Amino acid sequence: MHLLPQTNQLRALHTVIRDRNASREDFVFYSERIIRMLIEAGLDLLPFEEHVVETPVGREYKGLRFAGKLCGVPIIRAGESMEAELRTVVPGIRIGKILMQRDPVTKLPKLYYSKLPDDIAERHVLMLEPMLATGGTALAAIQLLLDHGVQEENIVFVNFITVPEGITAVCARYPKVRIVTSSIEERLNENAYMLPGIGDFGDRFFGTV
Repeated sequence: MHLLPQTNQLRALHTVIRDRNASREDFVFYSERIIRMLIEAGLDLLPFEEHVVETPVGREYKGLRFAGKLCGVPIIRAGESMEAELRTVVPGIRIGKILMQRDPVTKLPKLYYSKLPDDIAERHVLMLEPMLATGGTALAAIQLLLDHGVQEENIVFVNFITVPEGITAVCARYPKVRIVTSSIEERLNENAYMLPGIGDFGDRFFGTV
């Protein structure tokens, strides 16, 4: 579990987007600033190898470069809010898609669509989903990646906001998956809403409230 440092700047950004009266423009702008921080933190968990370059003054710099292949997998629809920032940070990155929704009768996540790179088993995966509440959708998405050959330890779950219940659910079943988030809320209420919460992230981001 990797929680972004709870700096005054991060709290100020959260203050704007948690305001129920925030405009959509403000919600999107300040959310994207936090998403960029999350993407950077997620990338920092990936393996690097030493790489030496020559500087413009003719000296060697012993640096690092990413040591493996990478793929981003947003969970449609809300996860797509995080895709643009990932593409900005890692131009040309391969992107897969997973569409899961909770069945209205069984209340269980149901897979409607997935499209993943053919070689995803050889890649490190940044799974993108803003909200981790009960954990049902995340667990199903992780299992889908494992079924396609992705190693559990190669999955980094980049998540905007979560609760202890969701963290426990994911870590208990998939302890090697790493979670990066910007906030751990107090708890879920009886309707499975996070408290103090942020509302429906996808609706607020895409303007379908």
